[in-house]
Amino acid sequence: MKSVTKLLLAGIACTVVPVVAMALEPFRHTITGEVLDLSIGPKEGRDTEAVKTFLQTGHNPYNEDASCLPAGEELFLVACSGCHGHLAEGKVGPGLNDDYWTYPKNTTDKGLFETIYGGGQGMMGPHSDLQLNEILLVMSWIRHLYTGPAETADWLTPEQKKSFTPYKDAGHGEEPDQTKLAAAQAKCAVKRPE
Repeated sequence: MKSVTKLLLAGIACTVVPVVAMALEPFRHTITGEVLDLSIGPKEGRDTEAVKTFLQTGHNPYNEDASCLPAGEELFLVACSGCHGHLAEGKVGPGLNDDYWTYPKNTTDKGLFETIYGGGQGMMGPHSDLQLNEILLVMSWIRHLYTGPAETADWLTPEQKKSFTPYKDAGHGEEPDQTKLAAAQAKCAVKRPE
């Protein structure tokens, strides 16, 4: 009986250890593979529940959170649209709203974070100047702009895939609703250093 118990415990350990190890895999630079130093970015925006969850799981809790999208849009327009276009359609930098990724790992939230934080090839420098929480909000806006099929959207949960509708521009370019923007910034912990 003891040998059966030992075998059962060994089987459970073999199943649990890879899951724990996967959760602890360090964030790596997209090009070099070096471990990213997350301590070099701003100190603000590290203590949010979204950042804590993301650093433990690699999943962005802001994905498809409609109440946070205005904050993600505002940050994207300031930090990313100059190269990637207002709707992530691509300009000098590649498009981010379809199902082709220059770096295939960007289909995962962890991979997209690593590329934004650490940078990529060419002119894509690191955005370690953004707060970690801000990067998650930008990522949620990029994911929201997605125009490809749900089945290739690895970042969506099975429930989100069932109700997914590809993005269609609905009046982009208009002035943002400042009330909605302020509410999103407050709810989603957008804090600017003083």
